[in-house]
Amino acid sequence: MYSGSFPALVTPFKANSDIDFDAYGRLIDWQIEQGTNGIVPCGCSGEAATLSHDEQKQLIRFAIERVAGRVPVVAGTGSNNTKEAVGLTAFAKEAGADGALLITPYYNKPTAAGQIAHYTAVANAASGLPIMLYNVPGRTATKLEPETIAELNKVENIVSVKEACGSVDQVSAIISLCDINVMSGDDSLTLPMMAVGAKGVVSVAANVVPAQMAALTAKANAGDFAGAKEIHYAMLPLFKGLFIETNPMPVKACLAKMGLIENNLRLPLTPVLESTSKKLDAILQGLDLI
Repeated sequence: MYSGSFPALVTPFKANSDIDFDAYGRLIDWQIEQGTNGIVPCGCSGEAATLSHDEQKQLIRFAIERVAGRVPVVAGTGSNNTKEAVGLTAFAKEAGADGALLITPYYNKPTAAGQIAHYTAVANAASGLPIMLYNVPGRTATKLEPETIAELNKVENIVSVKEACGSVDQVSAIISLCDINVMSGDDSLTLPMMAVGAKGVVSVAANVVPAQMAALTAKANAGDFAGAKEIHYAMLPLFKGLFIETNPMPVKACLAKMGLIENNLRLPLTPVLESTSKKLDAILQGLDLI
């Protein structure tokens, strides 16, 4: 099952707001060259909320074809509309994805019964495709409780959860109740989450430091927590800096400073403030990235 560092890949845009597929391809190749363990297109960091369904499908297919089997591709296919999530997930399966990442339905605020019905419907419609739940109440206004996750884990292809609750206790509770694969959704909590049983991270920071995040998770999975802790503390300023403003605004600014993409976002997201830009400069310079 999933382990290591999986960047929640940003979506590069041109100045006219079209998707920059050339830059996207270069990012994917660079990630793999740097030793990243998997690719996650069309998540929150990929600005999925501002993509049309056709664009989302184009990005998923492009990522799968560009990766060409070198690492797993876990496609973001979630929605607050179950019918839409079913359709996107079925498309990802047909396109050859290795899994699908599905955010907890947002805005609707479903109860546990609704969450279970939603995910079960999607999983059954894409039978055989591994499903990773995405628990991020800070964005969705609802939380997957450990008991709900344990119930969903009984569905054959619901095999993993990206945990972005900001709580190590949440991970401990999940692992105490079931044998589901857990991936951190918080870069700064990856090491403590792995200490209690998580296997890796779906990472924002890995967009910027793929080799370092792959090394951190590899060391933790090998039991070298001293080595992992050294990387954790070296990367901690970046972990925090990437959330000075709303993700993915800071990470796109960093990638632009590194010459990897243009710093273009889709409204309502905007480039970071000048004060934030200067803080990011200092962090990147401290890591010898610019």
